[in-house]
Amino acid sequence: MDMQPPSHITDRLLGRSSRSDSSLTTSSMIRTGIWSVCYFAFYLAQQIAELLAPLLLILGVGWYILPHIVNAITTSAATADPQARDIMNHVAGTLPNHLQIGSHLITPGSLIFDGILLMAIAAIGATVSALAARNM
Repeated sequence: MDMQPPSHITDRLLGRSSRSDSSLTTSSMIRTGIWSVCYFAFYLAQQIAELLAPLLLILGVGWYILPHIVNAITTSAATADPQARDIMNHVAGTLPNHLQIGSHLITPGSLIFDGILLMAIAAIGATVSALAARNM
């Protein structure tokens, strides 16, 4: 009895490829290319979000707390020198509670919300880029 391997195994061993093998590699290359683009896009979004989220959170919290600190200092300085009190009142009056840049209204709360939103985007980007890396 003569035992020979099936023809598709001997073709692979000898370097011959069939038509289905070439279409399989083409679809595999296209799939890898698509997952690579997805991985790049979501990893880039993750990196940008991780960079900007702490900055926006710190700016928002600082901007929210600063007027309260200045007001506390101003009220505690009521017995202090009248010139010092006038300067503190002037500083407290110059702190804006919002900024209008073009059609965008920026407030301390909006900066804090945007920082938290960017943290969520970073988490989503990390999840999707890990899935893309696993599927490549």
